[in-house]
Amino acid sequence: MNVEVIEDAAALAAFCDHIATVDRVALDTEFHNEKSYAARLMVVQLVAGDRVAIVDPLRVKDLEPLAGALATKTIVGHALQSDLKILADRFDRLPGAAFDTQLAAAFCGYGMSISLADLVSDIVGIRLRKSQTVSDWSARPFSEQQLEYLVDDVKHLFTLQDTLVARLGKAKRLDWLHDEARALVDIARYRPDPERLYLRVPGAMRMNRRELGILREVATLRDTLARERDVPLKYIIPDDVMAGIVSLRPTSREDLAQLRRLDAGARKAFGDRIVAAVAAGVAVPDDALPKKPARPPGAEREAIVSTLAVLASAIAAENELPPGLLVTRSVLERIARELPTTATDVARLLDASPWRASLVAEPLFALLSGAVALTIVDTDRGNPRIAFTKSTANSPGGADVA
Repeated sequence: MNVEVIEDAAALAAFCDHIATVDRVALDTEFHNEKSYAARLMVVQLVAGDRVAIVDPLRVKDLEPLAGALATKTIVGHALQSDLKILADRFDRLPGAAFDTQLAAAFCGYGMSISLADLVSDIVGIRLRKSQTVSDWSARPFSEQQLEYLVDDVKHLFTLQDTLVARLGKAKRLDWLHDEARALVDIARYRPDPERLYLRVPGAMRMNRRELGILREVATLRDTLARERDVPLKYIIPDDVMAGIVSLRPTSREDLAQLRRLDAGARKAFGDRIVAAVAAGVAVPDDALPKKPARPPGAEREAIVSTLAVLASAIAAENELPPGLLVTRSVLERIARELPTTATDVARLLDASPWRASLVAEPLFALLSGAVALTIVDTDRGNPRIAFTKSTANSPGGADVA
């Protein structure tokens, strides 16, 4: 493969013209996000046909042509969500399709989070050197070791894709992957969730609806300020101060001085906006206040969640899938809270793509409704596994029978 380092607009334009001639592009990025609101893009690695490009965003300031070139292509990458979020945040658009080799590997039985190095080693038979994992990607010029690392992250992706597609086709799971991959290029996936802005603040679960209304306004303001200044949320208002603001309900900038972890600089810079956000929360009509979040399951409901999780894990094991790919614990908790009355309702709560609904919706409902029970069989043969038995748990005596 020919490797080129792109450091000016003309070279980027030429490579974008080359992208127009291919159907798929391998992609990886290197970024720093320790001291910024959004990830700061430091390097973009690309493979198109037989050409490898290392794009330097610190020198090529306008990457809009690249975003446009990728808009109709299939992007191939490993653990793509972070890379795609950068594209969504920076350009407000995404590639036409995505093939995530980590996700594809999960459908092939590799687990949920196999590393690129391990996958390349298993499929390609090459051991990548990962000596630059914690490299400072803002430093210039790139060292020879850095360039080798950057190229290694993309040059095997097409081989991985081709191999995994063949395996998924043989296993009749290619449609499963396509269902999941479509969500990767849904721009809504990368938009901030307004509820998460305030519900993830420590102490939110204990607040009443009025307090949540105030917290929502302050959390929205904090996000806006952090975005404007491109700094982490905690640099604007620390998490523990958020609950303090809600409790204090300040009516003037001077009131904020009671919060010792909100320094004088912050009070001067945006104290009035905090006070205004609190006032907005206080003024929200009762019927427009946020609903209290559902509390974690009680002891009995927790036992139900755990039992459903056993069944989901058994189905995942039978199909050589990671349990987390099949159904998350948060969804099982929602099922236990809402107690759906049909398998269709279970599928709705799963927000299930067809493959997932066909595997787990009916079994989960059968267990939830008492139609079946779980037993462990074949222990005496040294091959224990979970199996269904018909249940009479809802009849007198409650015995389970095979």
